[in-house]
Parts: sequence; C-alpha cells; structure tokens
Amino acid sequence: MTQKLLIVAGDGIGPEIVGEAMKMLDVLQKDFGLALEIEHALIGGAAYDAQGEPLPDNTLALAREADAVLLGAVGGPQYDSLPREVRPERGLLRIRSELNLFANLRPAMLYSQLAGASTLKAEIVADLDIMIVRELTGGIYFGQPRGVRSTDSGEREGFNTLVYRESEIERIARAAFEIAMKRDKRLCSVDKANVLEVSELWREVVVGVSKDYPDVELSHMYVDNAAMQLVRAPKQFDVMVTGNMFGDILSDAAAMLTGSIGMLPSASLDEQGKGMYEPIHGSAPDIAGQGIANPLATILSIAMMLRYSFNRADLAAQVQAAVGAVLDQGLRTPDIHAEGMQRASTAQMGNAVVAALRKQL
Repeated sequence: MTQKLLIVAGDGIGPEIVGEAMKMLDVLQKDFGLALEIEHALIGGAAYDAQGEPLPDNTLALAREADAVLLGAVGGPQYDSLPREVRPERGLLRIRSELNLFANLRPAMLYSQLAGASTLKAEIVADLDIMIVRELTGGIYFGQPRGVRSTDSGEREGFNTLVYRESEIERIARAAFEIAMKRDKRLCSVDKANVLEVSELWREVVVGVSKDYPDVELSHMYVDNAAMQLVRAPKQFDVMVTGNMFGDILSDAAAMLTGSIGMLPSASLDEQGKGMYEPIHGSAPDIAGQGIANPLATILSIAMMLRYSFNRADLAAQVQAAVGAVLDQGLRTPDIHAEGMQRASTAQMGNAVVAALRKQL
C-alpha cells in the first residue's frame, strides 16, 4: 500500500534537516520497499514570504489528503514584527487544529552514548525513557475570549481563557492509557487541581477513564511538583499526560535531561493515527545555513512516523538502530559534541545514518 507523505520544510534550519531526512526516505523507498507518494508545500515564514499567509490553502489541502506530514520548523526573528495572525507560528497552530492533531507524543529518551551530554549526573538520567502525552488542540492556547483590552482606568490588560471540555480530556486520557499499556503500564496525570477548576475536571475525567484500564497504575501530580521531580528523579516516570500549556513546558524541560533538544522527535496524532511529525528544537535561526544543525531529531521523527502512522515498527526499529550505530562511531554535531568525539556537519551526520541503515540490509 502506498502512503501519502507531505513534507513542509519551513524556516531556519528546517530545509537543512529535512534535506537529511529526504536521504533517509529515499533509502527506505529504494532499498527497503517502503511505498511513498511524496508532496512538498510551504508553511510558516516561507509560506508568508511566498503567498502572504503562514498556512496557504493549498498546503492545508495537501495535508488533509496525506497519511502523514513531516515538518522541519517554523519561525524567525524577521517575522516578529508581523501582525500576530500571520506570524509563522500561527500556521503551525492552525494546521494542528485543522487536522485535529490532538495528541502530541514527546519522548525523552537518553541514548547511552550521550549520558555525558546531560547537565544532570549520569546516574540520574542513565536509561531514561519517558513519554509525555500533551493535549495539543485545546486549553489556553486556543481558548476564547483572548486579547488585550483597556480597563475602566485606561490601563491595558491581557487575557486568555483556559478551557477544556470533558470530551477533550477523555480522548487525550485514552490515548495516554493506550500508550501506557504498550510500555511499563504506569501513567502520571499532571494538573493544577488545587487552584484551577479546569484541572479539577481534568482529574475527575482521567480517573473515570482509568476504570477501563485496570492494568495501568494511575497517579496524579501538580505541575509545579512534576517540574521539580523531572529534575530530581526523572526515572520515576513512564508516561505523563497533561494539558497543552503544562505539556509545552514540561516536555521542553524533559528534553534537556537527554543532553540536547537536537536529539528529540515528536508526533502529533489524530484519532485515526494520522500524524504530523517534527523535531522539537524549532527553527534555530542563529545557526541556519551554517551546516551544523543536528538532523537526528528529524530522522527519529521519521521513525515515529513509521511506527505510528505507517504501522512499520520493523523499519522504525532499524532507523533507531542506525542512529545508535552512528553515535557508537563517535560522530557528533556541535550540540552533542564532547572531547574525544569526531565533529560532524549536518550532511555528514545524515550520510552516516543512511550508511548505517544500508548495512542492515
């Protein structure tokens, strides 16, 4: 069966890292028999420059038709002065919403070869393997009303609305429980139920869903404590589930436990398993065009795509093994470089992973 894949490289280092991902996809097609129909489109600042909006209609139409979307990154300082509705990030938020990609999967897994790259002691992070499941299309980032207004005294105030419907909480909870069932059967739900009514409902609904998953050990933690525990004893967690804003913050914190956000992929899924896959590191405009960006998170995003949207766990495991083999060789881009390792460019790292994958034939 041929799968339809839309590639949107985006801005900053996006085209560079997606270029390395294309090498991987080419090998998967030619040598491993993966049947793909690939389209390319614009998003973010690149789309605004070309068409005056961060998510053109033609991009959205192709995304709707695709079985999966591979995204590089969006944004850059040159767009910061634009009206908010046409900034690159609005394109990213809109495509997530339009495709109903409500479940964001953010793994924080530490390759043993990079234990020394973490800012925490090796014994704290060794064998780290956490999956953070973040609700992605609701919460305070999408709630209405929102804006900036003048008070009666003439002072300006900003306001945003944190809102979750019961159905939104239930579906993200079920997604997290299903993932926990395939792992260590432990799920920690993160909220702020001691001060937020939204979180009170969140906890109530999650507890209700847990009755359908008696084999999963459910725990609850306030978000401030969860942030502290991620740094103090991260290996206590297996799967974490939380809302949009809390998940945004906690997943970035968890990412740094692994030594570099340049290593971490992500998946955003709808209820049928269609997904958008992207590295979590953003557009990194300060290093764009220098050939030093780490492509491994994008390559590992392909592995997640193979696993969750294309049902090819076998190929996903081979891609992950190829990344591990290259790290064993001592190749490192600047973000993960250490004394005694061989410094590699973006292209050199991508070529090495491709070579390691071909050796598995």
